Amino acid sequence: MASTERRLDDAARAAWLAYVGGLKQDEIAQIMGISRQSAQRLVSQALSAGLVKVRIDHPIARCLELARALRDTYGLDTCEVVPSLHSVEDSGLAVSHATGDHLERWLMREDPTIIGLGTGRTLRAAVEHLPHLDCPQHRIVSLTGNVTQDGSTAYYNVLFTIADKVSAPTFPIPLPVIAASRQERDALLSQKMIRAPRDLSARTDVRFVGVGSITETAPLVMDGFITRDEQQRLLGKGAAGEIVGYVYDAAGRLLDDEINDRVSSADLGPNPGFPTIAAAHGPEKVGAIRAALDGRLVNGLITDEETAVALTA
Repeated sequence: MASTERRLDDAARAAWLAYVGGLKQDEIAQIMGISRQSAQRLVSQALSAGLVKVRIDHPIARCLELARALRDTYGLDTCEVVPSLHSVEDSGLAVSHATGDHLERWLMREDPTIIGLGTGRTLRAAVEHLPHLDCPQHRIVSLTGNVTQDGSTAYYNVLFTIADKVSAPTFPIPLPVIAASRQERDALLSQKMIRAPRDLSARTDVRFVGVGSITETAPLVMDGFITRDEQQRLLGKGAAGEIVGYVYDAAGRLLDDEINDRVSSADLGPNPGFPTIAAAHGPEKVGAIRAALDGRLVNGLITDEETAVALTA
């Protein structure tokens, strides 16, 4: 057994003794023949590696009420609201865990399924939360390009992360999210190796996407896909948010701008005929999320309490 696998095996054993066996750290140390400090580190390692799942078998009333209000207000098919924590970052971790649980349920299905994945911090954390799953019957396809304009891997790419978690075949789109020009985009998309994953992305049974803002810290700007000048032009046209690179206004309509003509992602439009679940939260994203819901660009939402309150206000 490789050293990495052995460490994970020890961590899983320590976690099992702690959470299933109900043993204290000194008891775990005695059984495993290690120090108390080592036992503590192994349990912590199991938690950070996503080996431990926490399940609460009682619905939280306020979260259920907010989820019901969001479904009624925006006509959502799927909605989950998780408790907000003391910081936006910690609440994001809670949202990512809930998203990972939703994704896991789709991966556990027996029928072959095409799962489309967007990009973003929350989705990447959701994938990192997944256990290792054997599900070769499914196909997982990226909804966006996987590289930046200089050819480096997009930092919050999700597809390469999930390839380490599941046995299902994965299909990346080796293109920048936004090409340098519409002509370059069309030329790239005409390539045979690109057409296959693009065709697959058009036949998804479910999609998980992030929602980006067009604020100072907009992912499109921070990741180098658009310039500050282009951002200001988009804001001048009423840009409210972006999903898989496509920029839309406060009513959820795609902007008439050459940026959207350069996007290499799977098509985005209102009233998708399959579950399209957005995982998003935070005060700076409320406007972007509301616009996506108003425009029916998504029909599912996973978020936190504070964001849900703002969306239902």
